[in-house]
Amino acid sequence: MIVKSNGSSVEALARMDRRAREIFREIVESYLTTGEPVGSRTIARRGVSLSPASIRNTMADLADLGLLDAPHTSAGRLPTQAGLRLFIDGLLELGDVSEDERREIDARILASGHGREEVFAAASNLLSGLAGGAALVVTEQVESPLRQVELVLVGDGRVLVVLVFADGQVENRVAAAPAGITPSQLREASNWLTDRLAGMTLAQARSELQAALERDRAALDAAAANLLESGFATWSGEDARAGRALIVRGRANLLNDPAMQADLERVRRLLDDLEHTRDMLGILDLARDGQAVRIFIGSENPIFSLSGSSLVVAPYLDAERRVIGALGVIGPTRLNYARVIPVVDYTARAVGRVLEGRSG
Repeated sequence: MIVKSNGSSVEALARMDRRAREIFREIVESYLTTGEPVGSRTIARRGVSLSPASIRNTMADLADLGLLDAPHTSAGRLPTQAGLRLFIDGLLELGDVSEDERREIDARILASGHGREEVFAAASNLLSGLAGGAALVVTEQVESPLRQVELVLVGDGRVLVVLVFADGQVENRVAAAPAGITPSQLREASNWLTDRLAGMTLAQARSELQAALERDRAALDAAAANLLESGFATWSGEDARAGRALIVRGRANLLNDPAMQADLERVRRLLDDLEHTRDMLGILDLARDGQAVRIFIGSENPIFSLSGSSLVVAPYLDAERRVIGALGVIGPTRLNYARVIPVVDYTARAVGRVLEGRSG
């Protein structure tokens, strides 16, 4: 299971000393269990080997960092939205879905049949029961074909990928740029991708480029056969990522054989085509979304933007590992995240398997 995290939260956690992390963890775990403000005596009773005064001082420091808050005039503290985000990103220890729960999820999703509405209803009922929140199901996306691809270098080692679809939708995605790439190379890549892939979905486009790579490799082997058999060349660099290089020997002798010269030129062109297609495949991959469980806390929640709610959402995938929808749970910020996250993740994977007719 992958859980997308907030890099700045993890950095903030790294700056906290061991004592502060221990006290902070105890406060958040106590709050998630009880929903009540947590005082220094409660922390001391939970086994932290410090005096209540030392605990209060550390709690005050955590409040100064914006991680804790004191409701009303209570001596107890509650984690803030930033504090919960820090805990989830850096301190949360995920549980696992029990075998009984796995069997129940699999059985109920499978028993619903393969009709989409039935599957979604079963998943919704399961999540609200097992995870203890309101279930959310985003149904399958019907992906429109591509009409145009535009790649723009935006600085700081990033490239803006503009995808224009046949239904008029436009999606902008920022990704890391390939090292050393220039604006003119990106313009060339934009034209190449648009000419080659217009009319295809993103998943179809990637499959087409992958097939083109295989065709290029087969043609390259056939073109190089005479050179290799005659002892004029050998392959080197058997690296799946870097590709192969053809080392040519006896170039002077090749000049006296027009047929061998033609073979060598054909090999050179095919090597260029192979490298170009590989680069285009890498650029297209930049535009694809990652697949991960996401947690939105309070105002981070893009659905309702309620300060007192949290959303745990996971994608479900088709047979080509393409994200086609999502499901999740909306509940109070004091959700049992350690339990809810794996349940949501497993249910999403079960839904994907059933919709595609896969049993395992």
